[in-house]
Amino acid sequence: MSEALADKTEQTKKTTPPSPPKGTNIIAVASGKGGVGKTWFSITLSHALANSGKKVLLFDGDLGLANVDVQLGLMPKRDLNDVIRGRLGLRKVIQPFADGGFDIIAGRSGQASLSALPAQRLTMLRDQLIEVAHEYDVVILDLGAGVDRIVRMLSASAIRTLLVTTDEPTSLTDAYAFIKLGSAAGTSKNVGVVVNQASNSSEGQKTYKTLLKACENFLRLTPPLIGMVRHDPRVKDSIRHQSPILMRSPNAEASEDVEKIAKFVIKDLAKKSAQTKASAAS
Repeated sequence: MSEALADKTEQTKKTTPPSPPKGTNIIAVASGKGGVGKTWFSITLSHALANSGKKVLLFDGDLGLANVDVQLGLMPKRDLNDVIRGRLGLRKVIQPFADGGFDIIAGRSGQASLSALPAQRLTMLRDQLIEVAHEYDVVILDLGAGVDRIVRMLSASAIRTLLVTTDEPTSLTDAYAFIKLGSAAGTSKNVGVVVNQASNSSEGQKTYKTLLKACENFLRLTPPLIGMVRHDPRVKDSIRHQSPILMRSPNAEASEDVEKIAKFVIKDLAKKSAQTKASAAS
């Protein structure tokens, strides 16, 4: 190697930021805007994975506006606020949701301090999450809506991000913004799209292609379609009764659709694990 090339390589090392640490079994669920069914999807996906025999942890990462516990009808005695304030480690706030067969880490609703975490505390939380993830087959990370720094940092810690959108123009615009910011940070290659509340398969494909066209034209990216969840009145019924749809209406169309996505997640994680092992061996 020439001296000039060596200097250039050294400069590149100094200017290229290190890749953020990732959990090899962490799946983030994100959305550009609220109201698209992201938390319901996270809960149902966790339940479907648990029903498939996986050990699952659902982490409510919607800091400040958490509602996983609300949708499940739970009143947790411990939550992320105890971790953020240094009172407890992350393992100590894990609580089983026996009816669904998976564990949860509850957030804290209406806690402004959580949504404005200092970078050091957020890094500590991320590192603890990655460590705890070793004890599970899959960790589902329910992110807050939007594209703020907390969402971006937690999303970057996942091996795959499922971006939930609907056919509403604002939802599609914000989903595109999420992918665009991820592209700038180098994390967009792990993003896959889930179309929620699709009236039928044809309309779901149309929604996906609208987002895909914008990504291909302006970002030169082709985020894959992971799956579609059909509009189903039993979703609202399950939320109203604070009961998972896979318990209340296991044969609903929406239930079947999320179970298909769960099968993809299992295969996707197995594929990525094999690639990681092959890379380490070479």
